[in-house]
Amino acid sequence: MMAVWFYTIGSVIIVSLISLIGVFSISINEKRLAKILLFMVSFAAGALLGDAFLHLLPESMEDGLALKAPVFILVGIFAFFILEKIISWRHCHIPTSEEHPHPVGMMNLIGDGFHNILDGMIIGGSYLVSIPLGVSTTLAVILHEIPQEIGDFGILLHAGYSVRKALFFNFLCALTAVAGAVLTLASGLRSASVSAFLVPFTIGSFVYIATADLIPELKKETALKKSLVQLLFILLGAGVMGLLLLFHNY
Repeated sequence: MMAVWFYTIGSVIIVSLISLIGVFSISINEKRLAKILLFMVSFAAGALLGDAFLHLLPESMEDGLALKAPVFILVGIFAFFILEKIISWRHCHIPTSEEHPHPVGMMNLIGDGFHNILDGMIIGGSYLVSIPLGVSTTLAVILHEIPQEIGDFGILLHAGYSVRKALFFNFLCALTAVAGAVLTLASGLRSASVSAFLVPFTIGSFVYIATADLIPELKKETALKKSLVQLLFILLGAGVMGLLLLFHNY
């Protein structure tokens, strides 16, 4: 069990450090950054769907609560929908601009905090099932966190935060993932049903993020060439998750 704690805490710390990546976006031209982010979002969408269907779904079907897995998947989808509605937060990955406005900074921090807690719970629950599953889930979380954190950093700057304060509050918010992971591991030590619920719940959350938040951003691009490149990156993201099955089986 010590190995599970070690891998989980290490993973959520790495995910939290992703919040500092926003500072690198300052030196990149806005149009170039938007183009890069769209491809990153494409890759992340494929990775989330790949992890959900290639890794997490088979695990949920093998679990003792397999008959309840479809219900928990729906719970995950509805939970993320309700979360966005309650706090009026959009999980957007495109930098703020006059044509693409974002909510105020504090509202974004609150929403991101809830999301990061769930990320920590998702990672912790995956490691409770197996270390390889935890690694693949962590990778999927990282891939969609990178464009999200760049967008969040831009929102805070747009809201009037200085670069230093934006980095500090974004990182502080990201650390809530540690709390989510610790809560899950502590609960999982006493109840095996925690991971049995969190795995299908994770499937629902990943499917929701990919299909309700990421892919709609990609649909705004209608040029054939860029659309094909987006599709290629989606397939690459799913392909990476497929390759990780070799590690899982090993």
